[in-house]
Amino acid sequence: MATSPSITGGEKKHWWLRNKKIVDKYVKDARGLIATQEQSEIASALNLLDAALVLSPRFEVALELKARSLLYLRRFKDVADMLQDYIPSLKMVSDDSSSENSSQQLSRERMKLLSSSNNSSSDSLIRDPSFKCFSVSDLKKKVMAGLCKNCEKEGQWRYLVLGQACCHLGLMEDAMVLLQTGKRLAMAALRRESICWSDDSFSLSNFRITNDITTNVAPATPPRTEFESITQLLSHIKLLLRRKTAAIAALDASLYSEAIRHFSKILDGRRGAPQGFLSECFMHRATAYRSAGRIAESIADCNRTLALDPTCIQALSTRAALLESIRCLPDCLHDLEHLKLLYNSILRDRKLPGPVWKRHNVQYREIPGKLCALTTKIQELKQRVASGETGNVDYYALIGLRRGCSRSELERAHLLLCLRHKPDKSTNFVDRCEFSDDRDLDSVKDRAKMSALLLYRLLQKGYSSVMTTIMDEEAAERQRKKAAAAVAALQATAIQSQQRQTQEQQPIKESELENKSTPQQQTSTASVFQGVFCRDLAAVGNLLSQAAFNRPIPMKYEALTC
Repeated sequence: MATSPSITGGEKKHWWLRNKKIVDKYVKDARGLIATQEQSEIASALNLLDAALVLSPRFEVALELKARSLLYLRRFKDVADMLQDYIPSLKMVSDDSSSENSSQQLSRERMKLLSSSNNSSSDSLIRDPSFKCFSVSDLKKKVMAGLCKNCEKEGQWRYLVLGQACCHLGLMEDAMVLLQTGKRLAMAALRRESICWSDDSFSLSNFRITNDITTNVAPATPPRTEFESITQLLSHIKLLLRRKTAAIAALDASLYSEAIRHFSKILDGRRGAPQGFLSECFMHRATAYRSAGRIAESIADCNRTLALDPTCIQALSTRAALLESIRCLPDCLHDLEHLKLLYNSILRDRKLPGPVWKRHNVQYREIPGKLCALTTKIQELKQRVASGETGNVDYYALIGLRRGCSRSELERAHLLLCLRHKPDKSTNFVDRCEFSDDRDLDSVKDRAKMSALLLYRLLQKGYSSVMTTIMDEEAAERQRKKAAAAVAALQATAIQSQQRQTQEQQPIKESELENKSTPQQQTSTASVFQGVFCRDLAAVGNLLSQAAFNRPIPMKYEALTC
């Protein structure tokens, strides 16, 4: 009985030594496979590293090699799931969600630590100031923080690897914080190590060149090539965040054209951007287009957002509201039904869609209320469709024209919309998108083509409808012009007939005046006028007019000589 503990202790010691040798062998083989930089070999190295981590879950070198292998294989989601405890935004969300229960938990634990057996405990508390009431959870956090601090002396790689993964996943703010933290820690470690070195320790012989892993010590500083790539990536992230911040500030200030311009710089830039970040920018630009009254462009950006992220609640609700504003009720009902299914799946799974680190503009506790309001909205739209409101689509608002526009305005607006939203060009934005998983490429293209085709058909239908209206208005205008010309012709003929009547009545009046004149005047005027000789015939005419001779006078011109 006395020798059994020593035997079990020897067996345990032998078991631990054997596991350490196995883990070192796995890690050494995995490092050799990773050095080949072939995807198949790196996938095999991942299996070896998983086996090593089963035996030693906290082996730092194995964790680093696994994370870097996943990053090399572009499995960014696996890296984020592996190191999700270090994502700053996820920590903030978890702190906010646990803040409600933290005070109750602290009070409960403090009450458990206080002894109420006798009254002498209070006196002992007063006499012994070292004994204080504390929280077990706080102590646990402090201990874990100390362990992490000791570990971080050799584990700056977590921030660098996770920062790159977050950048490719579209978590730009988290990526900037992580990369800056990792860069700062690496530089601090390098300074501490360089201060401890002597002048002779900087020779090349003191630096190890072999790739063999015999200890648990990871390299304190990243290679220079990785450091340079991280610096360039960090500058690109800062540029994108500056443009996004400027665009959101312009959007909040109701400067919609300025916001659209800033978002277009991000979305149409030469250098690509991650899938998640592009979907957020498309959604923000759709909001700016909607506020500016450009409904077709807003629907197109919502389509691109849903092509990149099919579970985007904001894009579905925005597109449904836009379709309802132009009274396109069947398509609006389709989006609302899709949104209802998404809400039901969230309530069934008891979590928002996607991984825990994915960003959402809604919270889980808001889903039941939104589902009730959505159900009521769907019932109202179904009643409107049943009453026959499906054919009254406002195509003027869709195309962005005023009622009563001309044919040239319609053709110009339709040409611009067709050039922008042609189905053949609907997948051009995919070329500037960096996908976290290359397997999503085909599905994104299919969704983008389908939604762009539906929008293009709606635009063509709107063009034909508005053109028909314009042609009817032009035909009515021509009829009005013809009617006005006919009325003008009738008026002209009436005026001409009146003029003829007046001309016919004038000789009759003149004859009446002649009949009323005296007989002497008639006899004198009937004979040939013979008067004095005068050189000025104009004076003679004036004299005759003054004498009321308004008719031709037969005269003899023999005597009118000089």
